Amino acid sequence: MKSWRRCAVGVTAFAFLALPATPPLAQTSAPSPAATAPAANAPEAPPARPVPPEASPPPEQRAARPLQESAPVNRAPRDLSPWSMFLNADIVVKIVMVSLAFASLVTWTIFFAKSLQLSHARLRLRKALARIVDAHTLSEAQTALSGGKSALTVMVRAAQHEVRLSGDGASEAGIKERSASRFAEIARAEARAMRNGMAMLATIGATAPFVGLFGTVWGIMNSFIGISKAQTTNLAVVAPGIAEALLATAIGLVAAIPAVIIYNHFSRATKAYLEYVGRGSGAVARLLSRDLDRSRSRLLRRAAE
Repeated sequence: MKSWRRCAVGVTAFAFLALPATPPLAQTSAPSPAATAPAANAPEAPPARPVPPEASPPPEQRAARPLQESAPVNRAPRDLSPWSMFLNADIVVKIVMVSLAFASLVTWTIFFAKSLQLSHARLRLRKALARIVDAHTLSEAQTALSGGKSALTVMVRAAQHEVRLSGDGASEAGIKERSASRFAEIARAEARAMRNGMAMLATIGATAPFVGLFGTVWGIMNSFIGISKAQTTNLAVVAPGIAEALLATAIGLVAAIPAVIIYNHFSRATKAYLEYVGRGSGAVARLLSRDLDRSRSRLLRRAAE
C-alpha cells in the first residue's frame, strides 16, 4: 500500500515537472518572439532615409513663381508670308526675285498692249475690206478708204503709185509683178509690227524657270551653310531658309507660264491677222487687174478707130 502511494506521488511529481509553466494573462495576448522574428532567408529592408525639409525660397522668388507657372514661355513662330520671306532672303535671291517680278510685269504689259494693237488693226482691216467690196477701180477704192490707216489703204496707194511710175507703155505682167512685190513688202511690215514684243515673251518663257532655279540653288546653299553653323537639323531652323529659296522658283514659274501662254496666243492671233492682210492684197490685185484690162481695152479701141 505504501509502495502504491509512493508510485502515485512520483508520477504526479514527474507530470508536474514535465508540464511548462503557464504564462500570465497579460503576456498571452502578445505574439511570441519566434512568430514576430523575420525569416532567416528574407532580405533585410533598408532603413528609411529622413526627408530633409525643403528650403524656403527668398520672398522675391516666391512672388515671381506664380507668374512663371501661370504664363508658360512659348516662342513665337517665324512669319513665313511671301513678303517676310522676301525680306529675310539673301541679297542674291532678292535680286533674282525682283528681276523675275519685273519680267512678269513686262509680260503683262506686252499682253495688254499687243491685245489692243491686234484688235484695232484687225477691226480696221475688216472695215476696209467691207468698203471696197463694191469698188470697180483703184480710184473708187481709194475714195472709199479715204482717211483710213489700215494695211489695205497702203496697198491701194502702192498699186496706184506703181501704175503711174510704169507709164502707158509698160506691160501688164510687169506692173502686176512689181505691185505684188510691193504688197509682199507691206505684208511683211505688218507681220513685223504685229510680232514686235513677242521675242521678249519667248525669252521670258524660256529663261524665267532657270533664273528662278538659280535663286533656289543659291538659297538652299545658304540654308545648308546656316545648318552647319547652327549644328542642328531641327525643322524649325531649316524650313524658313528652304522656303525662301523655293519662293524664287515659284516666282520664276509665275513669270514663265503666262509668258508661254501669251506667246502662243499672239502667234495664233498674228497668223489670223496676216490672213486678213493676204485677203486685202488679193482684193487690191484684182482691182489692179481690172484697171489694166480697161486700159488695154481703151487702147485697143483707139487703135481700131
